[in-house]
Amino acid sequence: MSREVMSAVIRGARGFVREAEEALQAALEAKGPEQEVGFPGTAFYLPMACALMGVEAKKVKDLEAIVEHCKSLVGMEPTEKMWLPYLGRGLDGGVAALLAQEVTCAIRYLNEEKIEAEHTGFISDAILRELGIQLVDGRMPGFAAILGPAPTNKIAVDTVRELQQRSILAFLLCNTDGRSMYDQLVEEGVEMGWNTYIVPVGRDTTSAIYVLNWAMRGALTFGGHKKGDYESCLRYCRERIFAFGLTFGPIPDDWYAVGAGAIVMGFPVISDHASTPEVRPTGVTTYEALIRETDHSKLVPRAIEVRGVKVKVEEIDIPVAYAAAFEGERVRREDMQTQYGGKYSNAVEFLRSRESDEVEDGRVEVIGPDLDEASPDVSLDLGILIEVAGRKMRPDFEGILERQLHRYLNNAMGVMHIAQRDQLWLRVSKDACEAGFRLKHLGTILHAKFLEEYGGIVDKVQVTVYTEADKVAQLLQEAGPAFDARDARVRGMTDESVDTFYSCTICQSYAPNHVCVITPERLGLCGAYNWLDGQASHEINPTGPNQPIKKGQPIDPKRGEWKGVNDFVYAHSNRATEQFSAYSLMENPMTSCGCFEVIVAILPECNGVIGVSREYQGETPIGMPFSTLAGSVGGGAQTPGFVGVGRLYLSSRKFVSAEGGLPRLVWLPKELKEAIRPQLEARAKEMGFENFVDKIADETIATDSDGVMAFLEKVEHPAFTLDPLM
Repeated sequence: MSREVMSAVIRGARGFVREAEEALQAALEAKGPEQEVGFPGTAFYLPMACALMGVEAKKVKDLEAIVEHCKSLVGMEPTEKMWLPYLGRGLDGGVAALLAQEVTCAIRYLNEEKIEAEHTGFISDAILRELGIQLVDGRMPGFAAILGPAPTNKIAVDTVRELQQRSILAFLLCNTDGRSMYDQLVEEGVEMGWNTYIVPVGRDTTSAIYVLNWAMRGALTFGGHKKGDYESCLRYCRERIFAFGLTFGPIPDDWYAVGAGAIVMGFPVISDHASTPEVRPTGVTTYEALIRETDHSKLVPRAIEVRGVKVKVEEIDIPVAYAAAFEGERVRREDMQTQYGGKYSNAVEFLRSRESDEVEDGRVEVIGPDLDEASPDVSLDLGILIEVAGRKMRPDFEGILERQLHRYLNNAMGVMHIAQRDQLWLRVSKDACEAGFRLKHLGTILHAKFLEEYGGIVDKVQVTVYTEADKVAQLLQEAGPAFDARDARVRGMTDESVDTFYSCTICQSYAPNHVCVITPERLGLCGAYNWLDGQASHEINPTGPNQPIKKGQPIDPKRGEWKGVNDFVYAHSNRATEQFSAYSLMENPMTSCGCFEVIVAILPECNGVIGVSREYQGETPIGMPFSTLAGSVGGGAQTPGFVGVGRLYLSSRKFVSAEGGLPRLVWLPKELKEAIRPQLEARAKEMGFENFVDKIADETIATDSDGVMAFLEKVEHPAFTLDPLM
């Protein structure tokens, strides 16, 4: 390590150690040595100290040993102790900087100092577990820590877009003269957050420890290495965690110190500044430790090369970036070129299997006006017909493949896909349209992804996109019976007849804590997946989003609660949901994402519940339209009294059965009521209720609770015979 770099590292590290020592002395005086200390949401106390020193710092007094060790590493106390692996005193300074930063930040949490708005601060173990899965399955090949603002806003945007395109997570850190890359991206309207792989962590250099001790926890969690086994932990980081640092502008001493700590962990640093000295010896890092790259268009590729990141770039011939990083992107009304479906127009997506000679592989045809011919103020009809052929393709697989459109199309930058089947809602942004994206590219994506992921059962794919209203209407007529047939396959099965349910986590891009639990008598809230679909999907893709859930020991059969289901939901919801009741609206109901067909909500003054469908735009008896309700119910929240469901669940024997079931249903939009009238009538007849559907109020009768109450009393609705809901 060059003398210039080493001197800067030691100066920076000493600054961090002095800051930690001063914070510790203040905490000892203000809080006392026995005051508990630590970070929220982790089982590893101060993770870096736990891994490198074997110290479990639980109280303020435990921090003293860490600070003394830091002082010894940077020559603030007379000692010859050096840090291993050894590449000069600079690496000792890097370790001291990380340990000292951790002490300082732990005391900040002790003092309840606020984290900057829109920044994460400490990163929890739950996030580690969630993103660890993406590392394992290859969706996220690595991550970058970006220090400081880029020379221009355009370079900032280009840098994060290049990382996104490669599905590399970007952490934003540090500032120069008060300005950070976060500020640049805000000014350019770039969406940030875990779902888009751009995560602001903190504006000051000390916040870098949040990223590095998060990485170190990978060695403790996924590597299974013990506390204090620093050699194994550091080796794991170098060999298994593909991270690197990007710095913009001249590197100050404190950045050098943090960079040295990253290098100890095997993470190289790439600088854009011509004055940065290079450190090229290998061993601690896989390749070079510190290099320059002044051509900003080559910065990300150079970093990937130096770190040895194995990136799989999706080679799909479309004019916008395509990666999992864009799956959670929203296209807002003011940014859209046009939209299709939702509550605004007719739209349907339909996949069907054909004989091999009936499918021309790779053919994509658009029939009707393209999106660049539409006005942003007009919502157009849309039909997407996917026809597939394959020697191992079965009709049972059609629904599973069809549901993948949600994931595949959302991965295109500037495309937002919500819901499914004939509930489809699709938006395309102005930026995507200006870049040359057209409706034919929807087919390009689907052809490529189905062959890539389902090549074992699919040999040919052709796609036809319709925007002519009469063609869309015709496709809706063709698809309807197929949808009904898929739903009918599971009728007759009961939840009691199986010992396994199935999960669905496709929508975790929008709702990271949501887990859909699909049972024979409760289809997915999107309305597209039933229990047999979940079973078939798991057969096709054993590591995919549909996993078997063993029911296990019953806890409360009436509410629909089992130990195995609780354990699964807790583990796969980032430990956000501890209990789940399949049959209750009021106690621990299922979480909701945003793809639900219907929202069920309590109407306490009528001792019942209402259902509001996505298509209904009017007012409801609880004073909130669908859009407002969706904002409260969605996002993976568990909200007693509110839940998102598939429309056919309203006629299930298990529909809110813990609260009395179908007799609780007091109001529905007329369109929804008539659409599922046969199913509702059949279920009501089973329960011994005559003319029940005509006793359900709708918007033609009343949209306020008083009006609904008067109608229910007039028709003697059975809800009034049930126990009070609240």
